[in-house]
Amino acid sequence: MNQGEIDAFWRDAQIRGRLNPAGAYLGRNIAETLPPPAWSFSHTPEEADHLLALVLSGVKTATSSRRSDYDTDDESLPEPGALSILLDGRGHPRALIRTTAVSVVPFEDVDEGHAEAEGEGSRTLSAWRSAHRTFFHPGRPDDPFDPRMLVVLERFTVLVARPPATESSPVPVE
Repeated sequence: MNQGEIDAFWRDAQIRGRLNPAGAYLGRNIAETLPPPAWSFSHTPEEADHLLALVLSGVKTATSSRRSDYDTDDESLPEPGALSILLDGRGHPRALIRTTAVSVVPFEDVDEGHAEAEGEGSRTLSAWRSAHRTFFHPGRPDDPFDPRMLVVLERFTVLVARPPATESSPVPVE
């Protein structure tokens, strides 16, 4: 991850995403001067690129994570309105997204609509449960799977997308 590249993407995305046009009249606030968190989906570059492609194509508009991971990492839950910069598998900024909805539910209560919005595989609830059961609990005997474990469900929209590295400038998503 290159912080200079992320900062440049953020400056450009603020303009292209039309964030806070009132700032020209009222001045900028601190939240507008610092880039939002930058992260990628998954743990491998290949999977990060695959999931990013689903986001950029409009198929993936949601994600999920274990609630307990936020406590372990001493991290706040996402909130509607929060911005994030999505990175590709090489750590390059590729999209600015805005969280539109967040809910915390037991794993067993995740519904078909969320599974479809995650955009992965067959986009069915049974496929989502199978893949995420493995992803959330990769066979660790010290942390057995519990269908009542809490899951953070997040919906988002893409504000600005950057084409692959061969093209240089981000484009707004209308």
